[in-house]
Amino acid sequence: MSIAHGLGAAAGTGGDGADHAKGGRRSSRTAYLLLLPGVLWLVVFFVVPLVQLFTVSLQSDFPGYPGYYYRDVNLGNYVDAFVEFWPHMVRSLLFGGLATFFAFVLAYPLAYAMAFKAGRWRNVMLICVVAPFFTSFILRTIAWRQILSDEGPVASTLRTLHLLPGGHITETWVAVVAGLTYNFLPFMVLPIYASLERADPRVIEAGGDLYANGFTTFRTVTLPMSLPGVLAGTLLTFIPAAGDYVNAELLGSDRSTKMVGNVIESQFFRVPGGFDTAAALSFTLMAIILALVFVYVRRFGTEELL
Repeated sequence: MSIAHGLGAAAGTGGDGADHAKGGRRSSRTAYLLLLPGVLWLVVFFVVPLVQLFTVSLQSDFPGYPGYYYRDVNLGNYVDAFVEFWPHMVRSLLFGGLATFFAFVLAYPLAYAMAFKAGRWRNVMLICVVAPFFTSFILRTIAWRQILSDEGPVASTLRTLHLLPGGHITETWVAVVAGLTYNFLPFMVLPIYASLERADPRVIEAGGDLYANGFTTFRTVTLPMSLPGVLAGTLLTFIPAAGDYVNAELLGSDRSTKMVGNVIESQFFRVPGGFDTAAALSFTLMAIILALVFVYVRRFGTEELL
């Protein structure tokens, strides 16, 4: 009787294991089906256009037919584009880096105040940070042009204090960097705020209990806990800022402040037969940004990247 009971129990256990395995397979299939729409979207609207753009960057002029091309593996397009437009590339990386730095300087105290000092005003401050997203990017930049205009309050005040030797702010690199900083500031504030907001305040209080002053506690406890947000905010700010062209177009001048995004836009839409140059510049900028991001993440990255 006991042997039969044992065999029945073993059979029941085997059945439960088989049912569990089938349930696991069904869950796995369900997960893949849920991922399918997103994967298809990325393939159709990201991978395919990226491959098409890459093939355009390698095409060659059709002899005797200006403006016509044939598919080729012409790596000289990359060399020619970089040699001709390397100042714009350097300028884009410099402006993007400056905008990221100034955004961090402005965003960290704001995020810190929202996380630890705002109290019942926290939601109001959060709404103020997010509110610019409800206005068009171009309209915000045009408004910034009005603020920095020669008759605006900023330029007038600086002229009164004799701090504006050139007489104007617009059409200078200062205006472009200021516009980039303003437009991408929320991308820096929100990740840092998210990191600080979920930090355990007891850990910060422990620094004071161990006789550390405020600055030491911030340097050794608060700042390290916020590094995932700083890393995410830096990437979210620098990548679009380096590739932006709206701020340089509306706030800068024709030559001295143009970024590589302006060159790409011009080659695509204004210069006849400039598709290959624009595509080559796009991939060159993408490669440089990816390399910088890789180095940055390896140097300052954490396992808790938001």
